[in-house]
Amino acid sequence: MSYSDYLIRRALSTIPMLFGLSVLIFIMARVIPGAPARQALGPRASDEAVQQLREQMGLNDPIWIQYIDYISGLARGDMGQSLVTNHNVATDLAFFFPATLELTTVGMIIAILVGVPLGVIAGLNKDETEDNVSRAFSFFAVSLPAFWAGILLQLVFAFQLDLLPATGRLGDVTHVPPRVTGLMLVDSLLALNIEAFMSAAKHLVLPAVTLALAPIADIARMTRSSFIEEYSHDYVEGLHTHGLPGKLIAYKYVLRKSFAATLTIIGLDYGFLLGSAFLVEIVFSWPGMASYGVQAILQTDINAIVGVTLMIGVGFLFANLLVDILYGVFDPRVRYGDNP
Repeated sequence: MSYSDYLIRRALSTIPMLFGLSVLIFIMARVIPGAPARQALGPRASDEAVQQLREQMGLNDPIWIQYIDYISGLARGDMGQSLVTNHNVATDLAFFFPATLELTTVGMIIAILVGVPLGVIAGLNKDETEDNVSRAFSFFAVSLPAFWAGILLQLVFAFQLDLLPATGRLGDVTHVPPRVTGLMLVDSLLALNIEAFMSAAKHLVLPAVTLALAPIADIARMTRSSFIEEYSHDYVEGLHTHGLPGKLIAYKYVLRKSFAATLTIIGLDYGFLLGSAFLVEIVFSWPGMASYGVQAILQTDINAIVGVTLMIGVGFLFANLLVDILYGVFDPRVRYGDNP
């Protein structure tokens, strides 16, 4: 099988997964306790008004008809009306999701930049002080609740040292960059607004680091184990015999071949971050999907609940699809058709 066939097969495999995901989320949103029509109109609304709204929302139809109507609307970019904002859910997600995407992406970049070198250092110094420190840090980071870590970082770096802002996404700037992508760092650069870019970057540091702690531990542990296994192969000793520098061998040859296993963890963690960012967004008052999603749950806003959950699921699937594509970059066997 060629690399292009491999990519096509991986891309096509996401279609049944997306279908299954949509069915599961849709059914779960319909069976959760609560009366969305009653929640929308309030406790004093008459039964006739509630029944009329249920009819408008299609809640009196069989669930399979409701699903078909939802999928047909989804194909047109219509995810239904939110009972919280009275806007189309797709419009709400387009407004809130970029902030969550920016936070999770920066958090994952931090996790990769810290976790991979940490794992390599531990692998090069197996069972020595560096390895023990790395494993202790990984255990501590993965065990630390994200909301508690965020509060600690706020107390130290925002309130005690006054180095970084504690909450929000953008401070008091002369000009707020116009919204183009919804990603504050990107929009400020597009507007050549360095003041806004620096403010947005400072506001990103604490929540992104908080979000990155658990992935750092996962990436470091996986990199360490795969690096140690790859480093034990005979070709590594041959490279040393030919006089190649140790760092060149470690980062160019061993890490490149062992990184495929770490890619799997990165894809899984990125999808996990999209869902776990809710607590971090609440702690740091980050204007992402958390506040919108929480209000949707409290108000039994089924269209918004399905939309938020589906967005997270789709992000998870496409993150893993990207990982499969990148396998060909780090593993030549995929490019040459030796993959299973």
